[in-house]
Amino acid sequence: MLPPTIHTMRRFFMVGGRRLSYVDFGGPGRPLLALHGHYSEALVFAPLAAALAPAWRVIALDQRGHGESDRAHSYERDEYVADVAAFHRQLGFGPVAMLGHSLGGVNAYQFAARHPDKVSALIVEDIGAVVDCDWTFTTRLPGVAPSREALAAALGAAAPYFERSLRQSDQGWGFSFEIADTVASQKALNGDHWDDWISVTCPTLLIHGTHSDELTPEHAADMAARRAVGVHRVELSAGHVVHHDAPDHFAAAVTAFLPGSC
Repeated sequence: MLPPTIHTMRRFFMVGGRRLSYVDFGGPGRPLLALHGHYSEALVFAPLAAALAPAWRVIALDQRGHGESDRAHSYERDEYVADVAAFHRQLGFGPVAMLGHSLGGVNAYQFAARHPDKVSALIVEDIGAVVDCDWTFTTRLPGVAPSREALAAALGAAAPYFERSLRQSDQGWGFSFEIADTVASQKALNGDHWDDWISVTCPTLLIHGTHSDELTPEHAADMAARRAVGVHRVELSAGHVVHHDAPDHFAAAVTAFLPGSC
């Protein structure tokens, strides 16, 4: 249950003829903008919003092609970063703290690198400066199922990570994202993003999971070492989705980092 300081509101705005959606978890605290990863959406940050309240007000974007936001014709890097810039303008804030997981982590640090006056502190969850995502996993996801339970069963051990993204339509139960869109997005995410990473000038927290298949401890250490501005690195006993696997420790790490950063 969310604490009384949390009053979740879903809102929408237009960018280039497309509708983007975001969830404002409310409260009196300082804003923390949050960006989810592939297969996910804004509501995945509800537990974190509850843990950070009332000091911090989490506002999370459904990124293009995810959740309640419209699909897009393409999912290139610059387009995601432009969406984040439009999100920031829509909210009307000055410099803010920003958090991103996986896809959202790259979007967050690229936005911070290209708009240093807009980001006061950065939290990157389990994604590297070089990304080599296995998009073939996406092509093996199950299709439409007759019930939520059947879809969850078809997902097997991965089902908990998709919980927020399951949707019912006239055809049955599926996802709040399109398979082809996600493959295109993952292909565009892959590559060397060192230039952006090392250009970030604000204090940064890099959280990674000990069992992650996306970010090795060696690469995380290299990311910290190659940044001129200090990077605080936290390793937690978790897989790639650290905020799901270790929610309390994840929230504690974020809480410990934020007060001295803004």
